[in-house]
Amino acid sequence: MKWKIAAAFPLLIAAALWIGNTTVFSRFPNDKPLRIIAHRGQHQLFDTTNVKSDTCTASLMLPPTHAFLENTVAGMKAAFDAGADVVELDVHLTPDKQFAVFHDWTLDCRTEGKGVTEQTPMTILKTLDIGYGYTADGGKTFPFRGEGKALMPTLPEVLDALPDGRFLINFKSRRAEEGEALAALLNSRSAARAAAFGVYGGSEPTEKAVGLVTGLPGYSNRTAKSCLLTYLALGWSGHVPEACRNTLVPVPINYAFLLWGWPERFYGRIRAAGSDVVLIGPFEAGDAGSSGIDDRDTWDMVPSGFPGFVWTNVIEKTRPEVERRGFCALPARPHVCG
Repeated sequence: MKWKIAAAFPLLIAAALWIGNTTVFSRFPNDKPLRIIAHRGQHQLFDTTNVKSDTCTASLMLPPTHAFLENTVAGMKAAFDAGADVVELDVHLTPDKQFAVFHDWTLDCRTEGKGVTEQTPMTILKTLDIGYGYTADGGKTFPFRGEGKALMPTLPEVLDALPDGRFLINFKSRRAEEGEALAALLNSRSAARAAAFGVYGGSEPTEKAVGLVTGLPGYSNRTAKSCLLTYLALGWSGHVPEACRNTLVPVPINYAFLLWGWPERFYGRIRAAGSDVVLIGPFEAGDAGSSGIDDRDTWDMVPSGFPGFVWTNVIEKTRPEVERRGFCALPARPHVCG
């Protein structure tokens, strides 16, 4: 008799885990649309093969199909016009205490300037041509040279130019000072606070900003890893760890299936904990950039009816995929939710 009980015990455990985490009886809310985060706004694409953190991606540009450059007001407006709910942008706090909106740590790749971005006064950054270094043919031609003169904006300039936009702000440094400066900006300007969807990036500035601005969600590599790994260990019980609460939870699409209760129960637990789920592209060891939901294969991995956020690098190509999958999304498209 005892051996029968012992033999049945693993089956009982398996049944309890299944009942506690199955999505058979769960559904996504049917009145919430899918929402899109446009990484860098509408921007030029580049060959991501063997890209490292110090690679000059402007020199790897693919043949351009539009005229927009990343982290510019025009590129962000184009992204919102194409259906983005949120635009991701990058900031550096300069010596004259301005937030320069620009991706690269140094100026040498995209501009004719030299040196470290955060060590260069905004008055100098404003004179540079941010389209200077883009080439799709190994340096034979530079199609955007001269087109990006004086186009590097400050963060307040972006917010003023796009007053209805929402932005995910990426800290490029590890300086807590950046988080303090952003908190001061958001706490002093109600419109800026309303525009700030969230922050992410270096642990020190991200966690400082989150701590100083009430209700501002944000994540760093450290907190995102803590959230997902702790959930993998304990999520079978329905427990949502502290690192996953009141924040943004980035989920690589190729590992999402490992999360307890994925997709509907996981989403419901995270939302009940005050957080939003952000589906990002496949994560591979050695990744230097932020891959997105950018092609048909990755869009096919997004669960039907998913009402969270999807991160994309190709906002200009997103509408056909959203409509192909039947999602309720994109401001210019009549909602068919429910």
